[in-house]
Amino acid sequence: MKIALIGYGKMGKTIERIAKERGHEIVSIIDIDNPEDFNSDAFKSADVAIEFTRPEVALSNIRSSFKANVPIVCGTTGWHEHMPEIKKEIEESGKTLFWTSNFSLGANIFFALNKYLARLMNRFPDYNVEITEVHHTQKLDAPSGTAITLAEGILENLERKNKWVKEEEGNPDELAIKSIREGQVPGIHTIRYESEVDSIEITHDAKSREGLALGAVIAAEFTAGKKGLLGMPDLLKI
Repeated sequence: MKIALIGYGKMGKTIERIAKERGHEIVSIIDIDNPEDFNSDAFKSADVAIEFTRPEVALSNIRSSFKANVPIVCGTTGWHEHMPEIKKEIEESGKTLFWTSNFSLGANIFFALNKYLARLMNRFPDYNVEITEVHHTQKLDAPSGTAITLAEGILENLERKNKWVKEEEGNPDELAIKSIREGQVPGIHTIRYESEVDSIEITHDAKSREGLALGAVIAAEFTAGKKGLLGMPDLLKI
């Protein structure tokens, strides 16, 4: 399979190595200094593009891939508020986007576990819940996309919470997401339910970028040749 890489930082280089190990060919690499290559024959020859960049350019990169008629797998977070307009563009144009807030298999199992726990805890109003996420200091968006996905999973299943807020809840119906940036932490996400008598806590701790990169390449393998808006539930059937 021919893959184009959009973004060539640490994640991009890890994806490149894993893709080659799985027998794929990297036909184009686009980074901050060569955005004009979206119009190149090399980029247009790709079966799929994999994008890990920055929140402020992700939307433009997705649309540039659409224009080149190249399906795109996007791992950038921090732009999710634009998803409705992108979804509309996909429906109208027949383009392809695979997006998830976290490509790790373990993280997606964690998403499912989080929803199940929230459904259980809906019966026990004495427990308050909050989310804490820890990432490396280079991560620009806060809360993380993974934390927002976890929050949305809780809000869908816990009737006493109506919205998520940053850092501290001001009202009982708010779900606090606390963000910590330190060192080179790939990503730690903790859901904590606490009452006066005890607490329940579940955590996903990513040990390296390897799991994310492998998941992105597997997603690219899944996406090539497909149409529409896709995600990890489509791939993993969770």
